[in-house]
Amino acid sequence: MMKKSVGRIIGISELNVKILLYNQDVKIRDVLSCEFEDHLYQFEVVEVHSNIAQAIPFKRVTGLKKGIDVNLEQSGLQMEYSKQILGKVYDPYGNLIEGKKEKSKKTRNVYDRKLSLEEISIKNEPLWTGIKALDFFAPLQKGYKMGLLGGAGVGKTVLIKEIINNVYKKFKSNAIFVGVGERSREGKELIDEMKEDDLLEKMSMVFGQMGESPCERSKAIYSGLTLAEYLRDEEKQDVLVFIDNIYRFVQAKSEISTELKRIPIENGYPTTMASDISEIEERINSTDKGSITSFQAIYIPADDITDEAVQSISTHLDGQIVLDRKVAEKGLYPAINVFKSTSKAIDPEKVGDLHYNLVQETLRYLARYEELEEIIAVLGIDELSEEDKMIFYRSRKLRNYFTQPMFVSENFTGIKGEMVDIKDTLQDVSDILNGKYDEVDEGKLLYRGKLNV
Repeated sequence: MMKKSVGRIIGISELNVKILLYNQDVKIRDVLSCEFEDHLYQFEVVEVHSNIAQAIPFKRVTGLKKGIDVNLEQSGLQMEYSKQILGKVYDPYGNLIEGKKEKSKKTRNVYDRKLSLEEISIKNEPLWTGIKALDFFAPLQKGYKMGLLGGAGVGKTVLIKEIINNVYKKFKSNAIFVGVGERSREGKELIDEMKEDDLLEKMSMVFGQMGESPCERSKAIYSGLTLAEYLRDEEKQDVLVFIDNIYRFVQAKSEISTELKRIPIENGYPTTMASDISEIEERINSTDKGSITSFQAIYIPADDITDEAVQSISTHLDGQIVLDRKVAEKGLYPAINVFKSTSKAIDPEKVGDLHYNLVQETLRYLARYEELEEIIAVLGIDELSEEDKMIFYRSRKLRNYFTQPMFVSENFTGIKGEMVDIKDTLQDVSDILNGKYDEVDEGKLLYRGKLNV
């Protein structure tokens, strides 16, 4: 890689290296580097004022000294852009963490790709996952951006793995996982689990973990989307992208902004927050070649859903899937809260009148069931009217029906995983609501695929 000296270091702090420039060749997002005592230091330029550049270090700056000359890396921040990405785990700077190292075939700058209006395709087809609760209550379309909300231990990773498994089986499409600012232990667990389930070869992963510098955490998404764009634009695939956690991207940007002494907006967020999020979200789209469909985990600070960062992210989303601990505690998996999970696809013009009406009726039944549970706890079931008894029992069957045996948990449950076609799901729900299974014990509807077999 060709390098030339463009300046020297005149100030150093943990998150900011100040550089006196020799000429005007340096611009924002250029990568500068220097070697000192056999150690390579790299920085990305974030501000240029006259002949002074402010740059954020890729890694820790321990041992770095003032007065050292820095070089310009002509190609900027690069990511592998070839078939070699599959089965690999990268850091945000394109270095391999896990996977067989091969000579790079082709790389691309992580900021290069911006979709033009002419390229974006809005003729999005449904993306059926074969997971009953997801396809019924919060269906996906190719190119959708979905929020994935849920704390630890409610089955988020299992659901992610199942979606990857099912979509790969159905479309032979690969997936990208981007870990932003989460625990390194959880990242390692995920990599090991993906290997065990033979899913790692179907995907590529990028990790900028919690203990790393804010530069590393903020770049993980750009690098991950570059990998996704390769699969969409060059391999012509419909790609799944999982981002865990997109709120940590905003946090990393806030830390950088604070170090640069920029005046923040409320709650300490940077003034560029909306444009930073938009830049990321606008790269997640469909073209005539393929699509990128994303699941974005969102941390909600202090459970305040009105938080500015959460709201800025939510404006870009097409729906959300909420995993609920109360559902998980009842042994119902996937533990989806059907009242809080939504999708823009639940529209008669997109999914058809039958699907739309069945969702509304099912939610009506389940909402009434929650009210009846409280009444029964006080008065007992015998005090209910015949209609309420019918709603109560059918709702329990519906609740059990939306559980599903997962392929990725076969080893633990001993139950063979199943994918269910949306037509079968609609038929089964219609049959339950119409009383076809009134005489069937509700326990027989737990962890089954389709019923009409």
